[in-house]
Order: sequence, then C-alpha cells, then structure tokens
Amino acid sequence: MFELIAGTKRLSLASPVVMGILNVTPDSFSDGGKFSSFELACQHADEMVAQGALIIDIGGESTRPGAADVSTDDELARVVPLVEYVAKHHDVWISVDTSKPEVMRQAVNAGAHLINDVRALLEPGALETAAQLNVPICLMHMQGAPRTMQSAPEYQDVIADVFKFLNERIQACLEAGIPRERLLIDPGFGFGKTLEHNYELLAKLERFAQFELPILIGLSRKSMIGNLLARPTSERLAGSLAGAMIAAQKGAHIIRVHDVPETVDMLKVLQATQAYL
Repeated sequence: MFELIAGTKRLSLASPVVMGILNVTPDSFSDGGKFSSFELACQHADEMVAQGALIIDIGGESTRPGAADVSTDDELARVVPLVEYVAKHHDVWISVDTSKPEVMRQAVNAGAHLINDVRALLEPGALETAAQLNVPICLMHMQGAPRTMQSAPEYQDVIADVFKFLNERIQACLEAGIPRERLLIDPGFGFGKTLEHNYELLAKLERFAQFELPILIGLSRKSMIGNLLARPTSERLAGSLAGAMIAAQKGAHIIRVHDVPETVDMLKVLQATQAYL
C-alpha cells in the first residue's frame, strides 16, 4: 500500500484518489483561461475540495501542444497566491504543476506538498531543488517539448521507451539523494504521443507497476479522447470517465481530472464492485 508523506501530512493511496486540475493560465487547452483570475480560481478550488478532490494541482504555465513559454516571475505571480489561499482554507494536498526550480521552492514554502513536473526534473537546477524540498515528486514522460511534442512523435516501442525514460529519471533522483518513497510516475498521456501510442499505454498501464511506485495519470478531456470520439473539449466527459476507470482498474493511484464530482462517483461505484472480487 502506497502513502504520500510531506512533513506531518499523509495521504493513503490504498484506493485511487482524485486530483483536481486548477489551471491559472490564460491559454489552458481545456479551461480557456476560465480560472485565470485569482477570485475565480479560489472559488473553483473551493468547489473541487467540496466535490471530493483530495489533491488540488495548481499550474501557472500551459503545457498544451504549441504553448508559449512563461517567465518565472509570471508563473510565480499566478501560482504562489493560490497555493497560499488553498493552504489557508483547506486541509487538502496541494500539488504544484511546474518545471521551474524557483516556482517549486516558493510554492512549497507557501504550503504545497507535491511537485508535479511534466519535464521530470530535467530543467537546470530542478533535480537539486527537488532534493532539498523534502516533498513527493511526480516524474512524467514527455517526448520533446510542449511547443513541438505533437509534431511527429515516434517510438521503437512506446511501452519500452517510456519505461526506459522513467527508469533513468528515477535513478537520477536516487543519485541526487531523493528517497524512492518520495517518487511517483506518470506515463504522460498526450505528451509526445499519437492516438495509438496513448491507447497502447492505457491498455498496458499495469506494466508500470514493476516500478513499485504510485502511478498518476491524466487523460481528462485530452485529444486522445476528442480525436477518437470526434468531440470538442466540452463534450469529452464520458470518454474521460471511461479512460479514468480503465486506468484505475489497471493500477493508477491518482486520477488527475477536470470533472471532479463525476470522477469521484465513478470511483465509488468501481470500488463497491471490486469489494466483491
């Protein structure tokens, strides 16, 4: 049984938990800047906690395909006040979705408990900073960079290649002094993958249990849902729930989503059923 630990704060992952997405960016692929104002972002955080999210994932830089870079100062201005707000008003885990060392540092100082890095601590100084902060870290696989990752992704074997990358990043963390019990992994749905790559990863997600680390997945409203079903972002709930349920059945511990109450309900039905298996 896995458990997240940050200081005195603990979160059991004996059954899958929901991570609510809070993008405070003007160009989020799904929200379209809907929560880019501080007041609306705080209100949405309140709602997701009330709906059953046990982790709130706060991001100040869009990582959608073609996304522009964001300066450290801009990202700090978006993220840190919101981390402070959630830490003050809710007894919930706070994740910071960033690759920048200074954002990691200031967010954790403001009350964040988890670093969620789509670049797997590959940015200069990120590995050293994460080692100092003493909070859990999620290492995600991405081929290329957000601006170009979907131009022409190629793999010899997507499962083997993602596995190799994650193994290398885990080893880099261990060598930097980060204990294994502080690590999580994410195969990176939609980050430098074709439609076929994404569904092969989902079909074979249980392969990543070999790492004996918690698995975080995020496929909510992504193009792997939209392109398969020919649905716009606003009509991807059913597909997102199906993907989340399959991931949970195949061993995912944290489900990162936009639609919190629906995902919480789905997991309750799944767990009630699995109790009789």
